[in-house]
Amino acid sequence: MGMSRVIHYEKTVLASLTLLALVASGMHPFDRLTWFLETSPVMLGLPLLMATRRRFPLTPLVYRLLFIHGLILMLGGAYTYARVPLGFWVQDAFELTRNHYDRLGHLAQGFIPAMLTREILIRTTPLRSGGWLFFLTTCVVLAFSASYEFIEWGTALLMGGEADAFLATQGDVWDTQWDMFLALLGALVAQSLLSHQHDRQLARLPSGSAA
Repeated sequence: MGMSRVIHYEKTVLASLTLLALVASGMHPFDRLTWFLETSPVMLGLPLLMATRRRFPLTPLVYRLLFIHGLILMLGGAYTYARVPLGFWVQDAFELTRNHYDRLGHLAQGFIPAMLTREILIRTTPLRSGGWLFFLTTCVVLAFSASYEFIEWGTALLMGGEADAFLATQGDVWDTQWDMFLALLGALVAQSLLSHQHDRQLARLPSGSAA
């Protein structure tokens, strides 16, 4: 019971911090439309997680990863991905030709959804840890990444030059391919590093929420 209270308290803290960060990121964003587009997954995801926290509680690992992903999205939304100061610091330190913060965003787009996908597949299908779970999780992440690129493409068609900050290509003709490759890399790394820890946390979930 003590541990369950700690987990409940942690979920409340993470949700509260996410909400505060969302408000802070939206106070004076570089471009209001870009901020809305970049943070919309947080706006949609946070209420969904709050609504399902009792009926379908996730593992602490996945909640923490989703929190980190939200911070990445909100920081990119506040500055636009091409102008995030952290990206400029890395660019100067390593003498790069562009701000690579968007690369971090797409790596996270594979790393973190991979663990969420893995959890949903384990808990709602007959799949268990092993090759098929690894393969299908990776496929879902790649499909999600490709779908996001379609969204960016559609936004560009509808909005023209107003969508440049949202696309964040920075003149790279291979930006779409890089985005999907980094999502793939993130999915592979996440599953390779975190699967055992994830399995241990899944085994500790209340039996009523495990399927």
